[in-house]
Amino acid sequence: MMRSFASQQESLARRASFLRLTSRTVSESIRAGSFRSLVRGQGIEFNGVRDYVRGDDIRAIDWNVSARMGRPYVKLFEAERELTMCVVLDASFSMRSGTGARTKYAVAAEAVALLAFAAEHNGCPFGAVFFDAAVRFSGEPKVGTKHTMVVLKKLDECATGGGRGSVLPNALTGSGSLLRTRALVFIFSDFRSVGWEAPLARLSQVHDCVAVRVTTPADEAIPPVGTLPVVDSETDVRTVFPTLSTAFRREWKTAADSRAARWYAVCRRRGVTPLSLSTTDDPAAVLASFFAQKRRTV
Repeated sequence: MMRSFASQQESLARRASFLRLTSRTVSESIRAGSFRSLVRGQGIEFNGVRDYVRGDDIRAIDWNVSARMGRPYVKLFEAERELTMCVVLDASFSMRSGTGARTKYAVAAEAVALLAFAAEHNGCPFGAVFFDAAVRFSGEPKVGTKHTMVVLKKLDECATGGGRGSVLPNALTGSGSLLRTRALVFIFSDFRSVGWEAPLARLSQVHDCVAVRVTTPADEAIPPVGTLPVVDSETDVRTVFPTLSTAFRREWKTAADSRAARWYAVCRRRGVTPLSLSTTDDPAAVLASFFAQKRRTV
């Protein structure tokens, strides 16, 4: 039986202080301007000031107001006030694969937690939809520490898993119904499901979508470890992989490359930004790099 995420490593809720600190890198990347450039159709008109918070870009400080008030203030812009973020997270059985505590779900859940803290720090409303064989959690975008902790608690709860199957299409449709304004939507999944292309296309017509494909090294290339008994987590079908066979490993790699190419092509055709996240990656580094890259290219 798959152990819960909380038993694999300390729960996200208990690691909140560390994750909040780690999320500053992501938060600073967002605040540096890349977040505004990602969301199309937003204004950047001046909209007032607020108290400076440690980690804010010093270039945003309003020196005139700061001098008058005797403490630092930063400028607010309309785009900052209006930005909304939402995540769609796959918690199905296929996301339980990986090595030890580094499962697809564990890495994706940590990335979601970092985004939640970054959104909180930047004052951005944050919404979430978590699913497996059914939608497990659906929360409309809100701001504040209490809401962030609710999200972390639900991430821990979803780690225990549910029924077999995936309702990714329903989750994509449901996330759209949560959002009243244009949002930046991250979809974390291995995309080992069917029927998700049309809902993703509809969602991307209204919102800026980032499809994060979560993988393990074995998804890309299987090592030669001998005769390997395997049980499909979704169907319970049992089989044996002859991993010492060069032909088998070649076919495995070909199939993996084909799945990745198809996912990438769908994303590009639908105007969705593709992003890869491996169980060997540091989620904070991947997210910070993503925002930094967007800042350079838009």
